Amino acid sequence: MPIVANQAQSPATIHTDLGAIFVSLELSRSTWLITSLSPGGGEKMSKHSVCGGDISGLLERFRNLREKALSRTAQQFPIIVIQEAGLDGFWIHRVLIAEGIESHVVDPASIATSRRRRRAKTDKIDGEALVRALLAYKRCEPRVCAMVRVPTPEEEDRRRLSRERKALTNERVRHVNRIKGMLFGQGVSGYEPLRRNRRRQLEELRSGDGRVLPHHLKAQISRELDRLELLLEQIKAVEGERDELLASAQIATPAPAMLLGLKGIGAEFATILWSEGLYRHFDNRRQVAAYAGLAPTPWQSGSIDHEQGVSKAGNPRLRATLIQLAWLWLRHQPGSSLTHWFLERVKANGGRLKKTMIVALARKLFVALWKYVTAGVVIEGAVIKTA
Repeated sequence: MPIVANQAQSPATIHTDLGAIFVSLELSRSTWLITSLSPGGGEKMSKHSVCGGDISGLLERFRNLREKALSRTAQQFPIIVIQEAGLDGFWIHRVLIAEGIESHVVDPASIATSRRRRRAKTDKIDGEALVRALLAYKRCEPRVCAMVRVPTPEEEDRRRLSRERKALTNERVRHVNRIKGMLFGQGVSGYEPLRRNRRRQLEELRSGDGRVLPHHLKAQISRELDRLELLLEQIKAVEGERDELLASAQIATPAPAMLLGLKGIGAEFATILWSEGLYRHFDNRRQVAAYAGLAPTPWQSGSIDHEQGVSKAGNPRLRATLIQLAWLWLRHQPGSSLTHWFLERVKANGGRLKKTMIVALARKLFVALWKYVTAGVVIEGAVIKTA
């Protein structure tokens, strides 16, 4: 007898017995795409758009969704919104929370996507994917996506000092290198634009063949020095605000003072560690390492099992600072257990893999600092500054 193959079952449908109106926002500068799934509306998701930045139009659309759901089911339903973390920041989320609307901000890299070589991507497809991720998240399905912990306006504003200083110092480096490059083309080396007598030295400079510096070149370097001096003043002002912030913060939380008490950690490192990472609550050491992007990334499939290095999926500013701090920790804390661990591991590898091991040291150091500021667990062998 011929064998009849079983017919493929239809794909699972969306449960329409919803207890809320689920909405996703696809944000751009010109248009906000609103994708919603409402009770009594079947499996089809409705899509509407408002002009970018039109928060009143967005709230009006939410009221219309509530009214339509009320007319279909004779019940009132709350609205649950999801949006991706991006250039728009968190102000939309804060407006929705102030209006009594449940809002979530998701890390877009944590949402599963098709692994096809050429996958379709449109705002419509992304909006529907966000709604499905929100539904799964509210059903408490594990590892569906990673929701972002939205900082308070004060926490968000506190980060700006260290980030502005980093931008200013990078710009300072560019001006210094530009001046040195212009002089090197005239055979001049050894000029340091950051010295206080930079302008007097500029007047005394001679080219490699003994000539006075050309008029227009000297004028251009003079204008570069004007911008450089302005940057130096701004850096000094930012550092003053940073020191005031650290002094005032010690009243509310002991973390900055505890960090400053460790030898090898100065005001800038303490500010970055506190404002970028240690202000948050972590449940365990794995979350600490993952937030800094220092967690290992395994690759296991059958007999294949190897490490791909750190994920780099966390805070890049915090990760760069921790690696710098790890190198300085070896110099300023030679008697600590972390330094001994690093030296023993490098010695076991014949003096190789220092760059790899310094990343591992940065991860251990950040976990140790987290335990120190939250539970008071002092790092073994660490030197505390004297008053």
